[in-house]
Amino acid sequence: RPVAGLLEYNEAVQTVMCGGDTAPLRLIQNKLIVSERMGSVPPETPMVPLQKDLERLQKELKLRAQAEESTLKLDLRKAQHLQRSHLLHRLNLLRIPWGTTQKVRGKRGTFHEVWKLRWQPDFAVSIIEASLWGNTVHDAAANFAIDQAHKADDLPTLTTLLDQIILAELPEVILQVMQKVEETAATSSDIPLMMDALLPLAQVLRYGNVRQTDTAMIRHVVDGLLTRICVGLPSTCTSLNDKAAQDMAKRITAVHGVVNKIETATHKQAWQETLHTLADQKNIHGMLAGKATRLLLDSGGASAAQIAQRMRLALSGVKGSSAAKLLSNPQTLKFAASWLDGFLEGSALLILHDATLWQILDEWVSHLPAGTFEPILPLLRRTFSRYSEAERRQITEQVRYGFTHQNDRPEQQFDQQQAEAVLPFVAQLLGLEATS
Repeated sequence: RPVAGLLEYNEAVQTVMCGGDTAPLRLIQNKLIVSERMGSVPPETPMVPLQKDLERLQKELKLRAQAEESTLKLDLRKAQHLQRSHLLHRLNLLRIPWGTTQKVRGKRGTFHEVWKLRWQPDFAVSIIEASLWGNTVHDAAANFAIDQAHKADDLPTLTTLLDQIILAELPEVILQVMQKVEETAATSSDIPLMMDALLPLAQVLRYGNVRQTDTAMIRHVVDGLLTRICVGLPSTCTSLNDKAAQDMAKRITAVHGVVNKIETATHKQAWQETLHTLADQKNIHGMLAGKATRLLLDSGGASAAQIAQRMRLALSGVKGSSAAKLLSNPQTLKFAASWLDGFLEGSALLILHDATLWQILDEWVSHLPAGTFEPILPLLRRTFSRYSEAERRQITEQVRYGFTHQNDRPEQQFDQQQAEAVLPFVAQLLGLEATS
């Protein structure tokens, strides 16, 4: 070739400037060769109407399309910030993820949003593809959402879509999607699907004050779903295997959170009754019975004495039984371990500060026959491994010294003379006069 190319120039730079080492050149390759600056085209360049509308909105809302990642903090009580949020959510709905929402830290309320923004060059192609749905960002997002709602045939997909539509501020679409949600919910008998659909709807209820959304119809659907879940959940929880029980325990915890958030006395009472039914039900997986008992304790649906009685009953099949008897009936051992797994999942503070529950658990482990301790050990280890290192350390100390460790631990000798010698210095630091 008559002229050196990029490959030859790179080899020359590597040899002369880097001493033959490839690492420095790789370190700056993106900025030196690829670059992170966004190119531009003249305003008179032909483009699809959707692209023109997007660029207009970017200028109005002062949002620059940059290749570098940046953080955008929004206060939705401000008009311009709310419009920025609508634009980013509409683009996400159109599969143009310019921004991704981040967890808000140190802020209370639903009017804060944090976004990570990064414009990708291939978004230009995505915009051309999305122009099929409309000439403006608003119209394209609305038409695309309607199409997705017609294609959806299950509740979780519809409720997730409804959440996205409300965040994108597309009121003309909400009514159509809500009608589809109501129709699907009325004909559905799948309790797990209803539970999966409930969480997005409950999140939608939180936007009423900030986003001026009419939530009356949504609350009507939430009320209907909760009623049907409370009625059908006990029969759904029978004869589940370990994997299905784990999934159902997560759903029960999620629904419990929803009931606490919507703060409706009728639903709280119905949900408490459902938890009592699950905790006492026969032919139910031990993890679900333990989880229901724990939620009753956390929400005040049962007294500590009632919880302790349930714990004794759940573990009574193992305590006092011989190793041969337990090994011949492993379901008893498995139920007790699974019950503990569901009950103790979460914070260890429950057993660290409740003397009655600690005593029941301590007696149960202490009375396990030698031949059954090893089979149950992996299940117990899995339960306690979820706790933090500090919580496990506290449990170890409590096992070593007993629950009333303040009285049982060895007393440390107190040196009166050394303490009196320090008092003048302490008084001087505090600006006080030392007294004898």
